[in-house]
Amino acid sequence: MRAIGLDVHRGFCEVAIAEDGRVRPARRIGTAPAELEVFAASLGSDDVVTLEATGNAAAIARILASHARVVLANPKATKAATRLRAKTDRIDARTLAQLLASGFLPEVWMPDEATAALRRQVSRRAHHVKQRTKAKNQVHAALIRNLVGRAPASDLFGRRGRAWLAEVELPADEREGVEASLRVIDFLDAEVGRLDAILAAAVLGSPDMRRLMTLPGVSATTAATLAAVIGDVRRFPSPGRLVAYLGLDPRVNQSGEDAARHGRISKQGAPVARQVLVEAAWVASRTPGPLRAFAQRVAARRGWNVAIVAVARSSPSLPGTCSAGRRNTRTDGRRAIASSAARPSSGLEHHGPRADRSA
Repeated sequence: MRAIGLDVHRGFCEVAIAEDGRVRPARRIGTAPAELEVFAASLGSDDVVTLEATGNAAAIARILASHARVVLANPKATKAATRLRAKTDRIDARTLAQLLASGFLPEVWMPDEATAALRRQVSRRAHHVKQRTKAKNQVHAALIRNLVGRAPASDLFGRRGRAWLAEVELPADEREGVEASLRVIDFLDAEVGRLDAILAAAVLGSPDMRRLMTLPGVSATTAATLAAVIGDVRRFPSPGRLVAYLGLDPRVNQSGEDAARHGRISKQGAPVARQVLVEAAWVASRTPGPLRAFAQRVAARRGWNVAIVAVARSSPSLPGTCSAGRRNTRTDGRRAIASSAARPSSGLEHHGPRADRSA
């Protein structure tokens, strides 16, 4: 078996081959599909190719996967595992080949095409929402700069709020900026609406995502986001692994005979998943049921910020339950909460909800 490392760039890939305990460089190949097909045809059936999970890695992996096994590497973990003083394309390709051959390569799960498409749609929606928030903040900033008081409407960008905003006296340049921001908001509202419709159709067509919506606080957008980020839930052997994948597990510092110290959540993985889980946790904490009771118990001791993150940390145990599809959601929800409550509570000592919302 040959372990082949590819250091991928936009226009080319640097190649290194590890075989029989030795690593040698190979010729550089282009990233055009035709050149990749030629390279793929030269691979043996027992060859294994690895490349870091960067922008064009998935497209390259799909072409090579028809001829050899392809492994995507975690770039952050690969960097932490090497810590080399020198960094060149050849060294990076050589390092990937060596890690693969030695069995120490930090592997990344490669989603199927349907999950990858769902991830792109969820990411695009999150980007539009973020840009819309920026545009709204620009309008608020213009009003503050000109000493304009609060709007009489609860929603400045609703019908009543916009009618009030149109009558506010502003300098010409500020008025122009406000009108431009409003046009951007209208455009992004329409784009977010289109994506919501697409995600809603995906949820209706998926039994697993529909099952997720039976959980308190989980909307169609939340279900689609969790399904996109998690992918195949069966790849997680335990709820704790899923919680760690979502970055809701506490950091741990332990050495020698000292007791383990638990800090803030790790915030690994996709921020959008933590954001929707925290938002769902706020809804669940107000909905009668085991999650609300759990939140109230934690809030009585630690405050609501800590309680909401505790609920968000308990919630990832439930998607796996729902995807299994043949167990009782309410009963397993109580078990998941009991399991979470049994963990050290010091890991919740942080201001997680606010940080996650801004992530």
